[in-house]
Amino acid sequence: MTRQETGVLELFEQTGAYLKGHFRLSSGLHSRNYLQSALVLQHPAYAEVLGKELAAHLATLSDTGVDLVISPALGGLIIGHEVARALHKRFLFTERETGVMTLRRGFRLNPGERAAIVEDVITTGGSTREVIEVVRAAGAIPVAAGSIIDRSGGAVELGIPRVSLVTLTVEAWEPGNCPLCLAGEPVTKPGSRAA
Repeated sequence: MTRQETGVLELFEQTGAYLKGHFRLSSGLHSRNYLQSALVLQHPAYAEVLGKELAAHLATLSDTGVDLVISPALGGLIIGHEVARALHKRFLFTERETGVMTLRRGFRLNPGERAAIVEDVITTGGSTREVIEVVRAAGAIPVAAGSIIDRSGGAVELGIPRVSLVTLTVEAWEPGNCPLCLAGEPVTKPGSRAA
């Protein structure tokens, strides 16, 4: 683990954001570990540091740069805003409306704009892929993706370059194969999306 990864994980542990138990993730998978980024990002100084670090990594992924940063609500809001601030770029976010990721609140993407998609935690990449599709549907160009934490161990493929401040391999199971469920341990759903 790099010094940067150790420092980020220490922030998560120090703020109580690295939880242990039995959790249902936004992806629907179950896991013993949950990263509650909101507990870290509630501290503006930590959010700023993480945003600057992620912005620096994202800047190396695109030769043409980015015109804007876009994140899925709710988990990506704070870190996406901090990355956009560090890059001096516009920030937008998507939301689910009747289960479909969409732009609302008068946000618009212009054809040809280059977008960086920013999330707090990637597990399967589902939310990030949905945002990529929103960007493409508007005629804009997704050029890079970033997250504070990659829970997939680097396995998620998005079709665009991506970076994370920390890459972890964390076990996750389909509910029917979850050893914690089989042991009768109650499950908690701490995330922002109903699953």
